Amino acid sequence: MKTVAVVDYGMGNLRSVTQAVVHAAQGSGIEVVWARTPQEVLAAERVVLPGQGGMRDCMRELHDSGMYAAVLHAAANKPLMGVCVGMQMLLSHSEEQDVQCLGLIPGEVRKFDLAGQTQADGSRYKVPQMGWNQVLQSQPHPVWEGVPDGSFFYFVHSFYAQPSDKRHSVGEADYGARFTAAIARDNIFATQFHPEKSAAHGLALYKNFLHWEI
Repeated sequence: MKTVAVVDYGMGNLRSVTQAVVHAAQGSGIEVVWARTPQEVLAAERVVLPGQGGMRDCMRELHDSGMYAAVLHAAANKPLMGVCVGMQMLLSHSEEQDVQCLGLIPGEVRKFDLAGQTQADGSRYKVPQMGWNQVLQSQPHPVWEGVPDGSFFYFVHSFYAQPSDKRHSVGEADYGARFTAAIARDNIFATQFHPEKSAAHGLALYKNFLHWEI
């Protein structure tokens, strides 16, 4: 039986992510594993890397849990999907506490700088961005299949990814300025927003990832 591992390294909204992936996998013959050991990650055919909290804590826990090498192996050999901080961890470096990340996609994680800016209704932008926002598909990708361009997804974040190569930015949104909301390279796809909190379109992304042939 094919398996997808949701990586549990002590940081992340594991229950809701796992439940959403289980729902997306129904009827597919794919088993969803809540992976608590590196061996479970290494044995899976594809991997979901969630993340929630501070970057320094996430990177430390990834190392301390023993999952660091398993995630790097997955990123080099099988489909991998990052979610929220799990997306940010894929880049080179984060401004949040000056942390070196996994370095799988060149680029920086930067903090929203929205001081003094106001929205169309006159209210000030708040950080973190929390709520629904429209995502424009800036590059075609198999994981977007069947998801209308301009669909709304749910965000909760104070930092955003800025890939060095624009070709790695496959989804964009506006919050004071245009920012990258989804990144991709080779066998990697990742979102800043939470598909598991984004209703039918979010579940469609997980389902597409489960059937993505690289």
